[in-house]
Amino acid sequence: MALRMMVYGGLLSLLNEWLADRPDLRRMFALWIRATLMRKAEYRIVLPRIDDLQELNVMLAERLEEWAHAYKAEGKAEGKAEGEALALQKLLKKRFGAVPADVLAKISAASLEQIDAWLDRVLDARSLDDLFAPTTC
Repeated sequence: MALRMMVYGGLLSLLNEWLADRPDLRRMFALWIRATLMRKAEYRIVLPRIDDLQELNVMLAERLEEWAHAYKAEGKAEGKAEGEALALQKLLKKRFGAVPADVLAKISAASLEQIDAWLDRVLDARSLDDLFAPTTC
């Protein structure tokens, strides 16, 4: 993501220089690029209204750090969930033998909170059915 934004910044600077004597085209390119970026769900940040390629370049440079922090936090959360899911699978295999595909699918689709709850109960459960039964708390 960061590399992509650096490339955008470099291209925007070149385009801005190339269209130095065409403010109408600079504005049209800026609006088109902003609209294109707004359609990308992965960015998840509303971009302010801009009127020029230079404004767009500055705005993207400002947003780069914000996007980097968001992706880093998201990556950490995903990594933690994957790690806990693998730990749960390993404990289940050690405790109950081969883990059925439907149980693996259930773990893959579960939230981090649900996986944590199963990890808390895995040593006390008498069976897989016992572990995955709804709790009454």
